[in-house]
Amino acid sequence: TISKTLSRTMGRFNILALLTLALTVGSTQGFVGPSKTPSPPTEVKISPDPRMSYGEESRKYRRTVFTHDDWVQHRSPDRFFKQLRNIVNSGVYKNIGREVTATTGVAALVCLYNAVFGGYVDFSGVAHPGLVEGWLLPKLSLPLVPFTLSSPSLGLLLVFRTNTAYQRWDEARKNWGMNINHSRDLVRMGTAYYDSKSSTPEAREEDLKQLSLATWSFVRSMKRHLSPEWEDEDAFKAELRGKLPSEQAEAIINANHRPNRALYDLSLAIENLPMHFIRKNEIHKAVTIFEDNLGSSERLLTSPVPLFYSRHTARFLGSWLLLLPFALYKPFETSWNHAAMIPSVALLSIFLFGIEEIAAQMEEPFTVLPMQGFCDKIGNWCNEIVSWTPGDNGMKVNKADPRHVAIWDTDLGPVPADSIPVDTVKKTVVESTPELIKAVESTAVVPKTVPTPTLTTIPSPSTLSEDKKSKRRAAYDLLKKLF
Repeated sequence: TISKTLSRTMGRFNILALLTLALTVGSTQGFVGPSKTPSPPTEVKISPDPRMSYGEESRKYRRTVFTHDDWVQHRSPDRFFKQLRNIVNSGVYKNIGREVTATTGVAALVCLYNAVFGGYVDFSGVAHPGLVEGWLLPKLSLPLVPFTLSSPSLGLLLVFRTNTAYQRWDEARKNWGMNINHSRDLVRMGTAYYDSKSSTPEAREEDLKQLSLATWSFVRSMKRHLSPEWEDEDAFKAELRGKLPSEQAEAIINANHRPNRALYDLSLAIENLPMHFIRKNEIHKAVTIFEDNLGSSERLLTSPVPLFYSRHTARFLGSWLLLLPFALYKPFETSWNHAAMIPSVALLSIFLFGIEEIAAQMEEPFTVLPMQGFCDKIGNWCNEIVSWTPGDNGMKVNKADPRHVAIWDTDLGPVPADSIPVDTVKKTVVESTPELIKAVESTAVVPKTVPTPTLTTIPSPSTLSEDKKSKRRAAYDLLKKLF
C-alpha cells in the first residue's frame, strides 16, 4: 500500500513537472521573447502608441545602405553563429510571438491531455495509467499523411508570397535608383549646357542653384509622399523651409499633391536656363522619368498583393501549424512523455510563420528603404555638380562652331517636322553657308497675304515639283550636317 501511494504521488509530481515545462515554453513566445537587456546595436525604442507593434516600429532600423566594410561583414564565415546568437533579438520573430505561443501552447496541451487521460511515464521510466480512470476519452492524435500531402501546396503558397513581395521591394528600389541616376543626369546637363555668354556669373550661379534645389525638393517630396505622416511630416516641413525660399517651400507644403508641385517648379527652373530649346527638351526627359517613377511607386503603395491570396495563405499556414501537434504526437513517442514535440513545434512555427512575416514586411517596401539617405545624397551630389564651371579643371574649352550657334531664346512654337520657318533658319545659319540659305529660299513659298516673313515655311513635299523636291532634300541634308 505504501509503495502504491508513493508511486501515485510520484506520478502526480511528474504531471506537474510536465505542465510546468509546457507553460514555461509557451510563455517564452516560442523562444523569441523580448530581451530584458538588449545589446546597444539592436536596441529599439517602442512607440508609446499601444497599437504600434515591435515589428512595425523596428522597420526604420532596417534601412541599411551597405559599404565595402558592411559587405565584408556580411560574408563573414561566422555569420551563421552570429545570427543564431541574435535570434532572441529578431524583430521578425518578436512580431510573430503570439502565433508561435499559440501553436506551442497547443502542443503542450496535447502532451498534457494525453498524459492525464492516456498514461504517462515518470522520471524513473515507469509507465503509469492516466490519472483520470474510467473515462472513455481517447488520446488526441491525427495521422501524419494529410500534412505530408499538403506540405508541397503550403510551400508553393509561401514561395509565391515571398517572391511577389521581393519583386515589389525590388521595383521600389529600382524606382529610387532611377531617381538617383536621372537627378544627377539632369543637373549635369543643365550645368554643362548653360550658355554663360548670355548671363553673368552671378546669374549662372543663381539659376543652377535653383535647378539643384528644385531637383532635391522633388525627391524629398516624393519621400514624404511615400512615408507615414506621423514619421516624416515635421522633418519634411523643416527641411523645405530651411533650404528653399519661403514662398516656394510653402507652395509645396500646401499643395494637395506635393511631388507634382515640386516637378512643376523643376520644369520652371529648367525653362529659366539660357540654352537652346533642343537641349532643354533633353533635360525635360529626365522630369518625365521622375513622373513615371512616382506613378510606379504610388501603385506599389496603394495596391497590395490581392488580399484574398494573403488571407488564404495566412489561414492555410495557421490551421496547418495549429493541427500539426496532433500529428506529431505519435512520432515523438520515443521522447519522455512526448515532450520533445513541444520545442519542435515551436521551432517549426518560428520558421514557417517567419517566412510569411518576411513577405508581409517586404510587401510595402518604402518604410524599409533608406529614402532619407537617398534624398540627402541626391542633394549633396546636385550641389556639387552645379558648382563646377567649364575649364575649372584645366581642360581646354573649345569655342562653339559658328555654324552650330542658334538663338537660344527664339520661340519656335509647335513647328511640324516637315515645316521649317525660313526666318529662323536664316537667324541660325551664319554667312559661311550662303548655299544653304539659297537652297532653302528656292523651295520656300511666301504667301502674299502674310506680311511677316517669319511665317514663311518650306511647303510639304506633296506640293512641290520634282526639281524643288530635289532642292529641298539637299537643303535638309545641309541642315542635318549643320545642326
